[in-house]
Amino acid sequence: MRRIIAFFGVLALAGSLAACGGGEKKADKDRLRVGYQRFGGLSLVKAKGAAPKATWSLFESGPALTEALKAGAIDIGQVGEAPPIFAAAGGTKFKIIATSAPVPKGEAVLVKEKSGFTSFKDLKGKKVALNKGSNVNWLLVKLLEANGMKISDIEVRYLKPAEARPAFDNDQVDAWIIWDPYFALAEKPGVKVLADASGLAHNREYLLVSPDALKEKPDLIREYLKVYREVTDWGIANPDDRVTLLAPELKIPEDVARRALARSAQPLAPVDATIGGEIQQIADGFTDLELIPRKVDVKSLIDPSYSDLLK
Repeated sequence: MRRIIAFFGVLALAGSLAACGGGEKKADKDRLRVGYQRFGGLSLVKAKGAAPKATWSLFESGPALTEALKAGAIDIGQVGEAPPIFAAAGGTKFKIIATSAPVPKGEAVLVKEKSGFTSFKDLKGKKVALNKGSNVNWLLVKLLEANGMKISDIEVRYLKPAEARPAFDNDQVDAWIIWDPYFALAEKPGVKVLADASGLAHNREYLLVSPDALKEKPDLIREYLKVYREVTDWGIANPDDRVTLLAPELKIPEDVARRALARSAQPLAPVDATIGGEIQQIADGFTDLELIPRKVDVKSLIDPSYSDLLK
């Protein structure tokens, strides 16, 4: 147990150091500064050593990564559905140049079996932990909507993964809404999935890039996307090799990596007006619930310039 808690602590520290230290580096026009989280296609590219012109900064969550993008510490990074919206509402400048196929089973509501909870409605009046501004924030919105509940019907605890895991393990919260690989790490005897995003949210990943990088490093971005697509396709076609390569990079056991990747690894996909409409709907939902201070035109941030590489 201590090793697992320590793992989350290291992730939090690494994310903080990357976000703070990256801003001191001068932009190198011959290198692409990539922000990544310890999972998914970007981690696979890093583990495979397939992008020699990339420099890497690790972040614990999407909101931390978008803060680094705002600070000019990174050129490009991958996040879930909600971080681009919160970032745009906060004035961060970026474009969305790629997405993924839907990953609805890659995020879920976890509860203890001993709780006796059988549906999300059972969480009325209970403490529910999640990371504010991350993909699971939208899943919470859709879960409440699907169950005829309001956010005031539960006691929301906004906790980062490194804080939420011990709170969940020690019964300080009744449920934890979380994404892979934290989701897979938390699955153990006595823990069950109350619900995932199936039928509620697409839970796509989005690749964000700064306007400066689009202007100054278009060839590097095109080269990187080509490699990213090739490596992602290789991983999907070779799941056992992918697990062997990624488990050490993720610093998690192979069985955990295999479980998480089996449900969460999806191919890259191009962005278009449909994707823009999808993420705009999420943004409007956040506006209606006053989770962001004003309406944001997220669909205008869609940039299909690199879509030819992803079809």
